[in-house]
Amino acid sequence: MNKENISLFYRTVRFLVNVIINIFYRVEVHGIENIPDIGPFIVCANHISYWDPPLIGCLVKNRQIHFMAKAELFKIFLFKNILLKLGAFPVKRETVDRRAFKKALHILNEGKVVGLFPEGTRSKTGELQKPLNGPALLALKSSVPILPIAIKGPYKLFGRIKVAIGQPISFKDFEGQKIKGEQLSQLSYKIMQEIAALLWNK
Repeated sequence: MNKENISLFYRTVRFLVNVIINIFYRVEVHGIENIPDIGPFIVCANHISYWDPPLIGCLVKNRQIHFMAKAELFKIFLFKNILLKLGAFPVKRETVDRRAFKKALHILNEGKVVGLFPEGTRSKTGELQKPLNGPALLALKSSVPILPIAIKGPYKLFGRIKVAIGQPISFKDFEGQKIKGEQLSQLSYKIMQEIAALLWNK
């Protein structure tokens, strides 16, 4: 499988954002070698700031991440055009968005990378929140691994931000099985436990 072709717009924005982040923050990264070079996977990270998606996009240098972003952002004309050009797609958080789920599956089936935040929204305290079942269900339906990422802030001007990237998680043992709600919740918590372990070990 060949490496993904990344758009010039994505590369340009990533370069500019990378410059900004390195000027205003001190980023310490562990586990960069765990990022797959080829093949589809799902990025799952804790969410503490609006800076999380661009930061992750800068760290995963060899791939383009297609982030699932809240639908409200796509109602703003300027943001909508930029987000779409960056490969992001909208999700309605207040309901089960089947359209967004199918879009994510399509991206993964093309061998690309999807970015999700299992908590569904930013944590104002920095503490991990209860996970949604979407990422685990997507991993089961697509048969692709999850790449856990832990971000420890806060994003204070010229402050240190620590990022830990774990080894990919596979749910292959559960593929083909009829997963009930309770089991799906357990798999969702497993994702958050992996992220929590990365936070504690940094």
